[in-house]
Amino acid sequence: MALLEGIEAGAEDTYDRHYGDRQLLRRITPYFRGRGGVVAFVTAAVVVAAAAGSAVPVLLARTVDSALDDDSRSAMALLAAAVLLAGAAAWLFTVLQQRLTGTLVGDAVLKLREDVFAAAMRQDLAFYDTHPTGLVVSRVTNDTQTFGALLSLVLSLIGQVLVVLLILTALFVINVPLALLTTVVAALIVAVSLAFRTRARTASTRQQQALAEVSGFVQETLRGITVARNHRGEAAAEAGLRTVNDRWYRASVRLNRLFSGIFPLLISLTGLGTAAVVLVGGHNVASGDLSAGEWVLFLEALALFWSPVAAIASFWQQLQQGLSAGERIFALIDREPAVHQSAHLPPPRLRGALELRGVSFRYTPDRPVLHGVDLNVAAGETVALVGHTGAGKSSLVRLLTRSYDFQEGSLLADGQDVRTFDLAQYRRCLGVVTQTPFLFSGTVAENIALGRPGADRAAVEAAARAVASGAWLRQLPDGLDTPTDEGGRNLSTGQRQIVALARVFLQDAPIFILDEATASIDPLTEAQIQEGLDALSAGRTTIVVAHRLPTVRKADRIVVVDGGRLVEQGDHATLMRRNGAYSRLYRQYFHHQHPDHDPADEPYGDEPYGDERAPVGAGAHTAEASDAVDH
Repeated sequence: MALLEGIEAGAEDTYDRHYGDRQLLRRITPYFRGRGGVVAFVTAAVVVAAAAGSAVPVLLARTVDSALDDDSRSAMALLAAAVLLAGAAAWLFTVLQQRLTGTLVGDAVLKLREDVFAAAMRQDLAFYDTHPTGLVVSRVTNDTQTFGALLSLVLSLIGQVLVVLLILTALFVINVPLALLTTVVAALIVAVSLAFRTRARTASTRQQQALAEVSGFVQETLRGITVARNHRGEAAAEAGLRTVNDRWYRASVRLNRLFSGIFPLLISLTGLGTAAVVLVGGHNVASGDLSAGEWVLFLEALALFWSPVAAIASFWQQLQQGLSAGERIFALIDREPAVHQSAHLPPPRLRGALELRGVSFRYTPDRPVLHGVDLNVAAGETVALVGHTGAGKSSLVRLLTRSYDFQEGSLLADGQDVRTFDLAQYRRCLGVVTQTPFLFSGTVAENIALGRPGADRAAVEAAARAVASGAWLRQLPDGLDTPTDEGGRNLSTGQRQIVALARVFLQDAPIFILDEATASIDPLTEAQIQEGLDALSAGRTTIVVAHRLPTVRKADRIVVVDGGRLVEQGDHATLMRRNGAYSRLYRQYFHHQHPDHDPADEPYGDEPYGDERAPVGAGAHTAEASDAVDH
């Protein structure tokens, strides 16, 4: 599977970065902005619950000795009432704290997920060429959920830390030397925990990366289930899942082993601390420096003290997993798209004049695609880009749409550098139809309406009937209200393409770009929509990447792209008389599409436009499916 290529166990994405705990705290704080009152109440509830939970040893410290000496029933009754009141207060404020925490965390995760999704949406196409979508989806879903659990955990930890501080204060009230001994042991536990922090964060990050690989692989495989079945690829898919699943298993086992070693060690340290207090305290009781009541009270308070310490230790794994999830989330949010704009000016209503000056482009430093391209397209002109697979046609279109950024040269729209425009507004000036149409779940009408958000039903119907005179609507069971599955799988390829064209009709953009838009359509459907294409192109600048003869011949100008350079330009008749690159391309790819073509009379091309001698028309099927991705 493609997803497995180049992915190593535990490998980080190229845009990953490491954040300190304080950095993560600063990044998450804005998500609670405007909720200061609720945050303050939750904090107060945590404090009250912690104080109430730790009140028992303080009460015992003041009453038990006198109760043992005087056998005071009133003191015992007071103690019982105080314990009951403290327990009720701890329960009440814990419930309030947890309910409000759930609301706060839910709101924060909601906003965080919206931000990370927006970050994923603004990434350029080059990002998705090198990062499988499944791995990105994992950050939007799994990592935000894990980070949300961290936020709840942090509030719980705050309560546990407050309990530790309050009980530690009580221990100092009871006996200072024993409290100092306890403090030393607690400091040792904290030091051991911090020593494991880096290893724990790394192990947690690798486990989450492995989980993302599993999610990505499953998503890709299920989307391509038809191909897998047609080519009997089930066994290969299962083997691929075993590979990524094994990575997750090994990462999870390593993480479990690390934390299974930390937690028992911390518990052992608490046991050693208790043993030391028993030994020193017993010696002090025997020497008369400490009363038996104080010793018993200290041991009971100490048991309460170790409980939150152990809880903090048990939270360590979740804490590190949450922090590593936060790193992955903010790494995506902070990732800057490769397409850079020098300004964000709103573009005027463009007439559609386009100009490329010395544009050079490469996907990677060692893979140049376009070399010093100069091209002038007049407003309202229709230009057809033709050439072999990999010549650079679709790459040129992607530069026009600012899906990729060129390394050299400039691109002008109506004489203005497109890098000065607001990118979203500039793209709304382009009506783009790709070779592989994609429809979202919903209805046909809703998919067409994406061309102009807010358009009414009448406008949607008019756009639908502008393509193929609306005859295609009769083939749909519910017309415009026909449901569409994910990707539009319940519609034919031709129907999906017509919906995409109707969407562009509704958009009414001044520049129209067809990137192999009719390559996957049967001749009958192509004939149905060709009239609509002519109407759409009228008065608009149109750039067409095509391998269909009717589209090529109707163009005002044909541009031949070869090896990343523009080698010929002109109309069909002029280029045929020139007997150059286009003429050879025509004999090899196009002329078999002529209605008078007779395959029985097909000669071998005298000078095929390629590396091998081939019969004229031999590359037709390849040409029709070509150039979906030039690189």
